[in-house]
Amino acid sequence: MGLFSRNKGKYGERELARELSRVLGITASRGVQFQGSPDSPDVVTEIPNIHIECKRTERLQIYDAMQQAITDAGISKIPVVLHRRNRKEWLVIVRLNDLPTLVQSLSAIGWSKNASENLEG
Repeated sequence: MGLFSRNKGKYGERELARELSRVLGITASRGVQFQGSPDSPDVVTEIPNIHIECKRTERLQIYDAMQQAITDAGISKIPVVLHRRNRKEWLVIVRLNDLPTLVQSLSAIGWSKNASENLEG
């Protein structure tokens, strides 16, 4: 991976962390891959049992990205891919079977209350 791609990835992870904090009203920060294992999440949040894979690219191979998230998440976490192209909105990609568990994880941190307060402003 070239320097430009690495820097774009780091920038995307920081941007995503800010957006998750804004939209969900939670604490989020860029993961520290160099201190963690290869399965360290790109973005760390207070949402329990999820693994976030950040993809800031023009051409996403969606199934490849999800497979990477699944592998890195292991058996105990929900793999979630967030993707954004230039001049486009962030998209969330999650397996349909994982959606109920993701909603429960969001509810566990009081997401619905926080989200409505943050999106109104």
